[in-house]
Amino acid sequence: MKIATFNINGIKARIEALPRWLDDAQPDVVLLQEIKSVDENFPREIFEERGYNVETHGQKSFNGVAILSKLPLEDVTRGLPGDDSDEQARWIEATVIGKQALRICGLYLPNGNPAPGPKYDYKLAWMERLYARALALIGSEEPALMAGDYNIIPQAEDAKRPDAWREDALFRPESRAAFRKILNLGFTEAFRAVTRGPEHYSFWDYQAGAWNRNDGIRIDHFLLTPQAADLMRDCKIDAEIRGHEKPSDHVPVWVDLDL
Repeated sequence: MKIATFNINGIKARIEALPRWLDDAQPDVVLLQEIKSVDENFPREIFEERGYNVETHGQKSFNGVAILSKLPLEDVTRGLPGDDSDEQARWIEATVIGKQALRICGLYLPNGNPAPGPKYDYKLAWMERLYARALALIGSEEPALMAGDYNIIPQAEDAKRPDAWREDALFRPESRAAFRKILNLGFTEAFRAVTRGPEHYSFWDYQAGAWNRNDGIRIDHFLLTPQAADLMRDCKIDAEIRGHEKPSDHVPVWVDLDL
């Protein structure tokens, strides 16, 4: 089962590029972030005609997450538990039914800038709620994953110029510590389980020729429970799509599970 995560930076802006990528890559499941659309305006027909079941958790102009799946989806839930007052659309999860069930959680973790400040406080509080959900997933002892745009640079090797990010919310020590706290529950960070070393990125700023200089950061991640990690065959960053017309500032990352 090929599962991808992709921050598309607006479904309207990617209305042609995204279907072309789907036709080429043929993922079984896709977790989308930053759809920037309310549910009723999401162009689901484009994906349904390609055989995908579509579930969205949208928000006007900002945020928004979605699941596209060629396999049946069950028990779809929206919103990260722990704060009923949080109206930002950043979390969606469902069970994918393949050879066996897999719980998939798609997330768009808050950016947190400027830091310090209220937005950074929200990021760290959101990560505490994420930790609680991650703990429950580990406790289920079932195949499960959490994937999406984490807005976290885990290590210095995950940035071309780490010194430029030292005070950024994506790389501040509190952010990375909160990420490690989740990993230390027993999750496998899929890409680093397969590929080591620098120069592997999933985001490049649109400005200052960052793509041409490979001045990127790696912030899109798959975290797998031990039961899901046992099924992993591969994990890759699909950087080639960045060369297509009207690219996102992110590229897809995918895992292949024996499901």
